[in-house]
Amino acid sequence: MSNTKRVVLLAMFMAIQVILSFFYIPVFDNLRIYFTYFIMMLIAIIFKPGISLMYAFFEDLIAFFIYPTGPFFWGYTLTAVLSMAIYSFFLRKKVDLKRIILAKTFVNLLINVLLGSLWSMILYSKAYLFYLSASIIKNLALLPLEILAFYLFYRLIQKNLLDRGLIDSDKML
Repeated sequence: MSNTKRVVLLAMFMAIQVILSFFYIPVFDNLRIYFTYFIMMLIAIIFKPGISLMYAFFEDLIAFFIYPTGPFFWGYTLTAVLSMAIYSFFLRKKVDLKRIILAKTFVNLLINVLLGSLWSMILYSKAYLFYLSASIIKNLALLPLEILAFYLFYRLIQKNLLDRGLIDSDKML
């Protein structure tokens, strides 16, 4: 794929992800259910880790400045980059149900629960365990649904991605 096509594709994904970030389901205090992980996981599958990490960094900044949902905090940008690093680690060479489960589990538990609770504590001055307890319940409850949703979504689009030369056959489920 040419560099121009890559840049255009990244820009399209970024636009879709920014639009998706407008839509969320509020759960508790500052806990929300987002659907942007679909795009992040696709980016990790299609692009090399370096490009994916830069994408996560810039997408987080652009999304915040277009539609801020709270105070700006570099911790959330770090969260986006670390999430992408995990998705890239598990999904860049091969995609299967086991790798999807591992990637989503690590992101939900390590990044969303542990780091997200720390960022909330720093920003909103409540006890870490207060945020941790709410976050772990939300992330554990959503984990199987998020895994299933992405698995089914990827099964639907993988042939199209292969036909367009965006993935290799070893990334087919």
